[in-house]
Amino acid sequence: MAITTCIFDAYGTLFDVAAAARLAAGEPDFAEIAESWPQVAEHWRQKQLSYSWLRAVTGDYTSFWQVTQDGLDWALEKTGHAGSSALRQRLLDLYWELQAYPEVPDMLRALKAAGYNTAILSNGSPEMLEAATASAGIGDRLDACLSVESVGIFKPDPRVYDLVGQRFGCAKEEVLFVSSNGWDAAAASGYGFTCAWVNRGGDPVDRLPWRPAHILTDLSGIPNLVQSA
Repeated sequence: MAITTCIFDAYGTLFDVAAAARLAAGEPDFAEIAESWPQVAEHWRQKQLSYSWLRAVTGDYTSFWQVTQDGLDWALEKTGHAGSSALRQRLLDLYWELQAYPEVPDMLRALKAAGYNTAILSNGSPEMLEAATASAGIGDRLDACLSVESVGIFKPDPRVYDLVGQRFGCAKEEVLFVSSNGWDAAAASGYGFTCAWVNRGGDPVDRLPWRPAHILTDLSGIPNLVQSA
């Protein structure tokens, strides 16, 4: 069955989640993280994800924005910056202004020009996704931003992936799901989507029962991949 619908994870896939810490580190007021910003960004992201998994397993759902703040607080304490309320606020503000990776606008434009459905499927709240797509200037190239908030549980619960078929009326086999998270690409593959893992860091494939059909280094090849699928 031909692909009709291209679905993208948001954070780390379309949007550069390390950008908040990197940009803050370049500002004179926050020179304190000039050297440690990569560690801040890495710890922040890892705790943001692990807290979402724990909340999914325990059924204790909260907004992704709360999870994002909790992850940052842990990261700042871990790296010795817990006492800086100004730094904390600046990092949170910048998270609402994330930019897309350079190849994203042209990639989405090409998909839309070829007639494919395009959407985000994300743990992010609708407000966070609206801000990110507006900041990156890609809102007009997406048909929908699907948030886990509508089902009250985080990925990789199958109810999240169900949102795609509910919105577009398509079969699982018609969906190309794209994520930079190996666990997300694996889980969505197990769900029945054709998946592309964007492995920007050259990481090993996760040891899980399912593997993505495609492994890419960035998103620029997505239009050709879909057309040849």
